[in-house]
Amino acid sequence: MGYEPKTKPTDHSVEEFIENVNHEKKKEDAYRLLDIFTETSGYEAKMWGPSIIGFGSYHYVYESGHEGDAPLIGFSPRKANISLYFPADDPKRETFLEKLGKHKTGKSCVYINKVDDIDIEVMKNMIQHSIEHLQEKYPG
Repeated sequence: MGYEPKTKPTDHSVEEFIENVNHEKKKEDAYRLLDIFTETSGYEAKMWGPSIIGFGSYHYVYESGHEGDAPLIGFSPRKANISLYFPADDPKRETFLEKLGKHKTGKSCVYINKVDDIDIEVMKNMIQHSIEHLQEKYPG
């Protein structure tokens, strides 16, 4: 039996998912992010797994032979904070993050409390750059 990735695109409604966010401000921020990510990326939003709103996709193959599909970029309004998904191996990631505003980072996540804490223009540049970076790294 091969490895089955947990995070796959689904046919679930992005709007329905956002409507079920039980924190009014976070719901509002999720709609703002939906607009910004859609407009900036040029991709339609899709649910990936139960909780990630992803845009575009790419197919990766690791040296180990492990392969799969992932969204180019995405976000998720979670209970504790909002997770923004940008590639961790992007060499320009730190440069963007220095100018982004109030955030914390995980491996491939950038955590923010609210959209008002960050510089939207920096985030838009980060979205565009992340997509270009992944499309160069994983052509096709």
